Amino acid sequence: MRFRFSGHESFPCRYTWLPKAYLSLRENPTVFSDENEAMVQLGVGKNMVRAIRFWVQLAGIAQPLDGQAGLSITPFGHAIFHPHGFDPYLEDVRTLWLIHWKFCSHVEEPMFAWYFMLNQWAEPELSRSELLRAFKQEATKQDRALSDTTLSQHLDIFLHTYLPARGKKGEVLEDNLDCPLTELNLLLPAGERLIEFVDGRRHEPVYAFRRDRKPEITGPLLAYCLHDFWRQNRPHEASLTFREVAVVPGSVGQLFKLSEQDLRDRLESLGPDSQGLLEYRASAALPRVLKSYEWTAQSEAQLLANVYQREVTDYIAVPSIQPQEAVNHA
Repeated sequence: MRFRFSGHESFPCRYTWLPKAYLSLRENPTVFSDENEAMVQLGVGKNMVRAIRFWVQLAGIAQPLDGQAGLSITPFGHAIFHPHGFDPYLEDVRTLWLIHWKFCSHVEEPMFAWYFMLNQWAEPELSRSELLRAFKQEATKQDRALSDTTLSQHLDIFLHTYLPARGKKGEVLEDNLDCPLTELNLLLPAGERLIEFVDGRRHEPVYAFRRDRKPEITGPLLAYCLHDFWRQNRPHEASLTFREVAVVPGSVGQLFKLSEQDLRDRLESLGPDSQGLLEYRASAALPRVLKSYEWTAQSEAQLLANVYQREVTDYIAVPSIQPQEAVNHA
């Protein structure tokens, strides 16, 4: 698998960037094709223009136009950020969990830090120095030359996506609370640890993933993400095993850091949470999830509308990626 380590220009995604990018692309799909024009339109510098273009695609809000310059807004982007959409000002925590899902569920060239941390990191706690060592070890398996600076910046982008930036004395710097995903509290402070560095020993902050039940990840939200995982990874399979839902890389259990028991409990209500589109059979021999529909733009739109307890509207019921266009990584 080939990973991405750059593109963010060392800027975490900021609160206003995704709504602003949506509105700009709605007016002009080629706004990012001319960086000088985009600087004026978005009111930011050239590096930030590139960062916004990167994050708006990673969040699944826009994608490259086929054979043309520019970006086209996806059905997901319209559904969320349309002026009459589900959350045009990015105020709903359910939207933040969806954006987290989009950030880390790419099957083509996923972001290395997201993939490694959410799918492969097995320790209960983590610190920046030990993560950087692990990144360097993993990066040697990649068929490309990666500098320590690239790996360090990439790691910091992941950490700053989920942790508020702090000053030297530990105070929160309000101007740096830029990424909305810090509100998810997915990564939490867990004390300090005395670490041996080249220049001596010093204390370093330690963090841990939040692994509680996360009631803000509602049943309909889980159903939408489960459908999205299925569509991208197992599009031609009639069912998914519990293991595929819980622990394989990219699964809802892994990316949301849910315990197996919590996930089993949630799946018991999968039928009503998906309005009958998905079903969980808790067989002792082989618990699995089944689907009662073919992949269509309408079913995807319905599952997304269910997250917000809204009706499907004409600006989101538009064609989306179909199974034959997805890559089967079974």
